[in-house]
Amino acid sequence: MKKIVILDGQTLGELDFNALKEFGEVVYFDTTKPEEVVERIKGANIVLTNKVVLTEDNLKEAKSLELICETATGFNNIDIVYAKNNNIAVTNVAGYATNTVAQHTFATVLSLYDKLPYYDNFVKSGEYAKSGLFTNLGKPFYELEGKTWGIIGLGAIGRRVAKIAEAFGINVIYYSTSGKNSNSDYKRVDFDELLKSSDIISIHAPLNKDTQGLINYNALNKMKKTSILVNMGRGPIVVEKDLARAIDEELIAGAALDVFEVEPIASDNPVVLAKNNDRLVLTPHIAWASVEARNRLFKEVVNNIKAFYNGEIRGRVEL
Repeated sequence: MKKIVILDGQTLGELDFNALKEFGEVVYFDTTKPEEVVERIKGANIVLTNKVVLTEDNLKEAKSLELICETATGFNNIDIVYAKNNNIAVTNVAGYATNTVAQHTFATVLSLYDKLPYYDNFVKSGEYAKSGLFTNLGKPFYELEGKTWGIIGLGAIGRRVAKIAEAFGINVIYYSTSGKNSNSDYKRVDFDELLKSSDIISIHAPLNKDTQGLINYNALNKMKKTSILVNMGRGPIVVEKDLARAIDEELIAGAALDVFEVEPIASDNPVVLAKNNDRLVLTPHIAWASVEARNRLFKEVVNNIKAFYNGEIRGRVEL
């Protein structure tokens, strides 16, 4: 029987963690602070983490540890080198949130395009009842059909977004940050062309040396004044102070962010303090987190554990 420690179960919401009991004793924590890690993983055979950082300093105290399960796709919170050198297997889960991230992308785009917060408030505030007119054209909005959607990061999520965009009658182009991605279904363009041609730009790329700070003031200045930016990738891809400046200077029409440079977001984040915040849709890193996606994720974690103890290579993170 194994000891399984869940370090930050609250990040996964309401799931049935009892499925882990088939492997042994389950010890659950909503959250774990850095100074609590050593004591909590001591004696564990299996550790589940989403965002809790596991480094050599705390892992070296976990003498019984056999398996670390990253309950996400990204695993930069785990010292993979130390784990490998000490025969600790590491697994992650990919592909579980493709549909829900694409859905959230369109939810934010449609909110911005159709000015939904403004019109919803107009009715709920009682202003519509007082208006004496059957409609309100106070905030012009436009159709998606015929627009150009530029995608940064044409992986599984980017391709799903592209397919949905096509159903709206949108022209799709993309930019490969690595220069290696080639997809004959869509037109590949360079970065400047993507910025200048797109009515909507959505980011679905990983954070690396090619993408960090990619969307800065210079890039935003090249976009159409009627365009919107959506970041569903990683926060540091967009320079937030530059975006706030661009929004307030009306260089672009709007932006939607589900990820931020620092999470949770700081109260003095320039995007939060933007004067034209009606041009922004900000959500707290939830694009991945539909009920269905979280259940798929947890099912894959359980399957990774089963595979590990059956001597199979499944969901394994390698150097």
